[in-house]
Amino acid sequence: MKNLELFYLKIRWSDPSGLPKGKVFIPNRELMFKYEELLRSEKSLGYVYRLANISDQMLKATLSGDTDRMAEILQLAHNTETPILSYNNETELAAVVNLVYLSARDRYRVEREDKAGKGFVDFIFYPENPADTGLILELKAGHSPEEAIRQIREKQYALRFKGKPGEKERYTGQILGVGISYNKDTKEHHCKIEQL
Repeated sequence: MKNLELFYLKIRWSDPSGLPKGKVFIPNRELMFKYEELLRSEKSLGYVYRLANISDQMLKATLSGDTDRMAEILQLAHNTETPILSYNNETELAAVVNLVYLSARDRYRVEREDKAGKGFVDFIFYPENPADTGLILELKAGHSPEEAIRQIREKQYALRFKGKPGEKERYTGQILGVGISYNKDTKEHHCKIEQL
């Protein structure tokens, strides 16, 4: 079955003339799930395989509250993926967060700089299943994760999950506030998670 799926993807990679198009087209959800399964199980895919697995670990660590593992993953990705001259830029940290939470997009609609409460939240993860856990991520360069959690609470970012007055509440699962920070001098990452 795997060979048939790869053959199908290979065919779709080319246009009718046989010349590469540069895009993979997956025509339905069933094949998409098979393709995702392949990415997570086929070690020969190298970097993509490792990235998919580390991304899965990051989401699991977040949902289980394992902040030490989260910091470890973030630190590795930040140290290996970010150019040293722009390392202390919060935009680079946001790019790293996008990378390490890549697999979350299978279960969440991830928005960046979304209007929420009294401001704009760095990242908000809307669960596809309304009963699943929603996530609010606030990033801090040179500040503590506790300050990030305080900002989430003070700016009432969780209101984004409640809906507008008169609307039926769409999300019924718990909401986690996730503070992510790193120290500009030591390059150490710290995380804190609180239920909102």
